[in-house]
Amino acid sequence: MARTPHGAAIAAGTGDNMGAALGLSQSEGDVSVSIGTSGVCAMVSPTRPNDASGTVTGFADATGRFLPMTTTINAARILEAGRTLLGVSHEEMAQLALASVPGAHGVTLLPYFDGERTPNRPDARATLTGMSTATTREDIARAYVEGLLCSLADGIAALEERTGTAAAGITLIGGAARSEAVQQLAPAIFGREVTLAPPAEYVALGAARQAAWALAGTEEPPPGSSPAPGPSAARRRPRCSRRTAH
Repeated sequence: MARTPHGAAIAAGTGDNMGAALGLSQSEGDVSVSIGTSGVCAMVSPTRPNDASGTVTGFADATGRFLPMTTTINAARILEAGRTLLGVSHEEMAQLALASVPGAHGVTLLPYFDGERTPNRPDARATLTGMSTATTREDIARAYVEGLLCSLADGIAALEERTGTAAAGITLIGGAARSEAVQQLAPAIFGREVTLAPPAEYVALGAARQAAWALAGTEEPPPGSSPAPGPSAARRRPRCSRRTAH
């Protein structure tokens, strides 16, 4: 291993999403869903993605495999927009959403507030449809949360389609993953069990694990810790997930 004149080891680095995947101890087929200002769905894959449409972008991960990703412009800002519209806190927004029903009594949010990247709709704007005189604040809050999650579900589906690999596990990270409504509704909308990663600096943890790997000189990275599964069970996905692509 190369070293500086003062003895510091010189080794390869990696990017932020790749570091997070290593910090989360993701294996092949595992998907991380990061819900920050933007949304990022990333899958560890043994094969290089080839998507001429640009829906799935191809990157290398930090272990010699690949990390295809889909990215949405709108993610946590969707919940912020809903909270602002209803004049409530994030906690109150979550409780309102959970007080409604799956499908929000027909109210649907197409959440492309500032255009969208996945799908490629740069000039799109958000629409809220299906309202009636019976529509409640709870329904509107539910539509915002479902709109966010259905958009991310489309990103996961694109990864599965382009890689030919079904998601082996889904882990939620990012600020908006702390929403109780997001945590409770994600398994239903994603159609499978979801793990909620405890708050941590996963990019930094991945960088530290990579540095330890470089010093160890082993074929595989040193063991890391995986987040414990959250209390969720897969349920049927609401039909709204198919409306977000139009």
